[in-house]
Amino acid sequence: MVSTIEKLNLEAIEQSPVLRIAGASLTVGGLVGAGVILIGAFCVSWLITRALRRVRERAERSRQALYLLERLSGYAVIILGVMAALSTAGLNLSSLAVFAGALGIGVGLGLQGVVKEFVSGLFLIFDRMVSVGDYIEIEDIGIRGAIMEIGPRATRVRTNDNVNVLVPNSRLIEQPVTNWTLKGDTRRIHVPFAVAYGSDRGRVREAVLACARSSPFTLPETEARKSQVWLVGFGDKGLEFELLVWPTREAVKRPAAMHAAYTWLIADALDGAGIEVPFPQTDLRIRSAFGLEGDEALGRFGYGDRAWSATNRPPRRPVRPRVRPPAPTMTPPRT
Repeated sequence: MVSTIEKLNLEAIEQSPVLRIAGASLTVGGLVGAGVILIGAFCVSWLITRALRRVRERAERSRQALYLLERLSGYAVIILGVMAALSTAGLNLSSLAVFAGALGIGVGLGLQGVVKEFVSGLFLIFDRMVSVGDYIEIEDIGIRGAIMEIGPRATRVRTNDNVNVLVPNSRLIEQPVTNWTLKGDTRRIHVPFAVAYGSDRGRVREAVLACARSSPFTLPETEARKSQVWLVGFGDKGLEFELLVWPTREAVKRPAAMHAAYTWLIADALDGAGIEVPFPQTDLRIRSAFGLEGDEALGRFGYGDRAWSATNRPPRRPVRPRVRPPAPTMTPPRT
């Protein structure tokens, strides 16, 4: 008897109306069921995206397709869960068309920035001009790193210093972005260096090319991609060269470390070949000083064969005493 009464009380509480929207009454049981469905939808979405993320991280190919499937699956589960929760709560979706339209206008005006970033994220996912794993550079804000995630509001870029930067999705669409690894490709880099004047240019080229080809960062040469050494200028301190090399895709993602590695290899190659690296120096040419010219002028400053010292210093000219004229005397006036 008691259990029957408790059952009736629970049914009464479950069927008790709480709110009325668009001609439909929302009951306690309907709201509890809707909450359970929403929680279940978010949990299922999290499990699906987590499983697909693990598969994507282990896969060697089609990572972008797996990322697209991961995002779309998560969004689809959440949308279906929301619709099922509304239906369970007792809301007729067809009767909410007018209300949803008005609500959509209000949300669009109030949250237009969020909607803009969400739509931009979808464009980034489908457009694939920048994809997860690409190494990008945003010059005006000084951001350079790999894309780790394209979210509904922002794209997460991780720099080589392990700093995660959140860039708005619309920023990657509306502003210029440099993609260093577009379509999984690499790029040619320029490493400048200099040698002293008088060095054998042929030996410089051979030594630097040999060290560049032996580096694990360098791709095998093809007809279209060859390592080269260019003489690019005559500097104040020496001959200026550039090493042009095609590194691997993984090396491109670490430009600072790659540049330092090639610079180190070039320094070792030049030392091994006995080629001098220039250092800051200034040649001063004095044509005349203190009325003297040539070696005599250098000797006046202590340089050359005619440097003046205490033993060979020329005799000083005798100093004539300065005689002051006598002071005028005052004569008394005549009377």
